[in-house]
Parts: sequence; structure tokens; C-alpha cells
Amino acid sequence: MTKEHWDVIRAEFITSAVRAEQYPKPYLPEVAFIGRSNVGKSSLINSVCRRNGLARVSSSPGKTQTLNFYRLDAKRVTEQAEDRTQFYLVDLPGYGFAKTNHKNKEQWSGFIRKYLEEAPNLALVCQLMDIRHQLMESDIEAYKWMRECGLNIHVVLTKADKLSRNAAMSQRAAFKKALGLADEQITAYSVLQPTMRLDFINRIMAALTADSEVTLEE
Repeated sequence: MTKEHWDVIRAEFITSAVRAEQYPKPYLPEVAFIGRSNVGKSSLINSVCRRNGLARVSSSPGKTQTLNFYRLDAKRVTEQAEDRTQFYLVDLPGYGFAKTNHKNKEQWSGFIRKYLEEAPNLALVCQLMDIRHQLMESDIEAYKWMRECGLNIHVVLTKADKLSRNAAMSQRAAFKKALGLADEQITAYSVLQPTMRLDFINRIMAALTADSEVTLEE
């Protein structure tokens, strides 16, 4: 028997925003993606949604300068029924901007912090880190700050396909130990492995449905 699992069946870009009044309606549960510039957020979003080009991939760090909202439809087929849910995936600007001036850094940092501190429908923050590198100070600072805000955080180690299986497992263990994470709080992700995609989607859906059942908007 096939294991029951969630899958994203539709995704579309909705809007960009920098202020609360610009956030989209209707209000839906939200999952935010954040990480250092050039960590691979766009590639991860395209992989999760199975939509090449949905999020634009760029070699220029700091390209994302607004909160970008995508509406995702997810489906799970069980023996009893077919469940559907809808939520927003929110792509946040990277921290550690490489090509911006100090004034812009402060402005962006301000609206990112405001969103993370005040977003009432934020169910999960996926913090992306490049598995090929050592844990960076900016990653640690961002993680600790979000923990202090009481946010539910899942660490995603991107670009796992760039390492051998053993090297990726070793790096995952090192990140897990350094941040004091439980096994279910960290994922090593490769855009080339469909099983990783489904497992990650199920982790997202577990966070979204932890407190209440989310139903698809008519």
C-alpha cells in the first residue's frame, strides 16, 4: 500500500509586499523561507512547487528585496477522503546582503523583522543554510533571534546533491549538533531527489495542521 503523503499540486505567485497592508487576502496559514543571500531559496521553491521559473533564480546575491507571496494548494489522498489545503509560501530577502548599501540593509532588515515578529498566520519558518559550508555566524544569529521570538523553525540544508551521501550525512549531523536540533527539525535537501521533496512537504504540512485543520478556500 502506498504511504499517504501530502503533495503540492498547484502554485502561483500572488504579490510582493513590504508593509502589512500589502499582504494578500484571504488570510491563510503561512510558511516563510529565509536564509543567506544565494543560499538557493529560489531553486528550493521551484523544486517544492514543481514549477521551473516560478521563483527566479539569480547568481546575484540580494536579488530578493521584498516579501514575495506564493499561494500553494496541497492534496492528500487517504482511504477515507481527499484532503486539500491552501497556504502561502513567503520568500523573504536574504540576510548577509552582498551588494546593497547600509541604508537599504537597515530598511530591509526592518520590514523582515516586523513581518517575523507580527505575522499572525505564520506557522513555520524554514531557515535555509548551504550544506557545503560551515555554520556561519549570521545563520546562528538569525536562528537565535527567531527562537527568542518564539517562532517554529525548520532548518533546511540546501544543495545536498553537491556532496557525496556520506559527506552530506556528516554535515547534517554537525549542523544538528551545533544548533541543538531534534532529528525532525532539520532536513538535507536535494532538488534532484523526489523523495526528499515529499518528505519536506510533509514536514511543512505537519506544522500547518498541528493546531487546526486548514481547508481549501472556495
